[in-house]
Amino acid sequence: MKLISLLFLALPLVAHADNYKSQVWSPDNGDGTFTNPIINADYSDPDVCIGASGEDFYLTASSFCHTPGLPILHSKDLVNWKIVNHAVKSLPPFDRYAVPQHGNGVWAPSIRYNQNNQTYYIYWGDPDLGVFVTTAKDPEGEWTVPQCIIPGKGIIDTTPLWDDDGRCYLVNGWANSRAGFNSVLTVRELSADGMSQIGDPVIVFDGNGTHDRTAEGPKFYKRGEWYWIMCPAGGVPIGHQLAMRSKSPYGPYESKTVLAEGNTNINGPHQGGWIHLKSGEDWFVHFQDKEAYGRVVWLEPVKWVDNWPVMGEKQGVKAYGKTEKYAGQPVMRYKKPNVGKTYPVCNPVESDEFETTTLGKQWQWNSNYDQTFGMPTPYGYFRLYCHRQSKDFANLWEAGGLLLQKTPADNFTATTKVTMTAKDEGQYGGITVFGMDYSSLVLCRVGNEFQLQQITCKNADKGKPENIKVIATFKPSSADKVNYQPALHRQMYLQLKVQYIGGKTKEGTNKHEAHVTFAYSEDGKKFKPCGDTFTMRQGKWVGAKVGLVAAEANGKKVRGWLDADWFRITK
Repeated sequence: MKLISLLFLALPLVAHADNYKSQVWSPDNGDGTFTNPIINADYSDPDVCIGASGEDFYLTASSFCHTPGLPILHSKDLVNWKIVNHAVKSLPPFDRYAVPQHGNGVWAPSIRYNQNNQTYYIYWGDPDLGVFVTTAKDPEGEWTVPQCIIPGKGIIDTTPLWDDDGRCYLVNGWANSRAGFNSVLTVRELSADGMSQIGDPVIVFDGNGTHDRTAEGPKFYKRGEWYWIMCPAGGVPIGHQLAMRSKSPYGPYESKTVLAEGNTNINGPHQGGWIHLKSGEDWFVHFQDKEAYGRVVWLEPVKWVDNWPVMGEKQGVKAYGKTEKYAGQPVMRYKKPNVGKTYPVCNPVESDEFETTTLGKQWQWNSNYDQTFGMPTPYGYFRLYCHRQSKDFANLWEAGGLLLQKTPADNFTATTKVTMTAKDEGQYGGITVFGMDYSSLVLCRVGNEFQLQQITCKNADKGKPENIKVIATFKPSSADKVNYQPALHRQMYLQLKVQYIGGKTKEGTNKHEAHVTFAYSEDGKKFKPCGDTFTMRQGKWVGAKVGLVAAEANGKKVRGWLDADWFRITK
């Protein structure tokens, strides 16, 4: 399958190279400066910590029901990042997450290194089940099976703090959808090893009835004699960042707005992690909600004024209609953090040649992985088996076995070389952009031929049906010669292009929309545009994803499958 693939594109950097450079987004300008966002992909609710060496930075983010979950990204300079691991291979309890639970699962995790026992911890709240934790001695190695240490509904956005005396405290937010209240933060004491609760929660902040409504996503720190809680407030799309301080972990806390949109068009800059460097510099990693693209990652310088952390540039910008003395606004281009050295450009991997027997770390499933979803091979392709639709099938919102990755930039092209193998009528596979609305360009067996179809669904999360548009009909590339369970095969190059169109809402706020167009080729050289333009839409609490789809009607026939030779992200 690899023999003619080079005809289409010059090979990108090997997908597993240490210093992969994206063709579509790289924040390092090569002149000592960077351009935000530092990761132009949906790493929602990011948190960062400094590793044991003091020279490594590790980032994790919300992964909800997608697995492998809790991505671990590594950086040496806070600008150049690569995906090095996932902390959970499957979500507990396994049966609950054996089917998609869109929007549930891992919410707003925190990653910390505990010097007392030289152990890394990741905490998160499952809104339906409670507080979970997993640990590792090496963040790029094996993580322990997650444990639920505080069962209960609505406990979310958890962060530990190990105090100078070895005691451990946990701050968290609350989900109104489960607990019946929100906008409050609570602190409780854990055992010194962080693995059990030994104290009851205390409300330390209440944003109800103020501009600080929806206070959530808190992160816990100590600086000198002051305890700090940093959290977003005001809502995800248009909110701001708070910093609050106290001489006791239980408060009382005083708070200030320290980051807001100001005079920029960067909506809702907030929720993330604060880092203090050996050089004495301070930085803040946070997200910006870009709707269809998800929540992308930004990096802001921090300066301390009157013992308050002013984030970004300027000072005294407006938030919710009034000037806030300690509020900065996001930077677009800025000098890189002073980490003592200059490191090579490195970006999260997107393209995959499927040349190894390990699936690339950029890929995720919509639920806990089942081996019947698909498997790598040693032959230079990945095999994705057809999702067997349920008897009450409405659309692919039910499908766990979609092979998907985050959108990596505002504008990009995704191209794949595939061979569809159909043993029965209606089996299909191809390329997709997936969210609460989705659209796929697929090869579907109809009789003894293949139809190229565009399958589109709007409001998939509401159970709405798919719409199928037939684009062209093709003879099989080949057919099995044996009579036992014979199959038809068809090879094709499939492509989708994402283009940012932006815009404004009726209220005048930023609108982050994108159009998707499709094309196909029989030889990998000339691509023919086809189908209808599709407006990309986010998933449940996540951005839209791109990748591979294969499905078939419910039945007892032998499954069909899609073999993907490669999947490439280019300009």
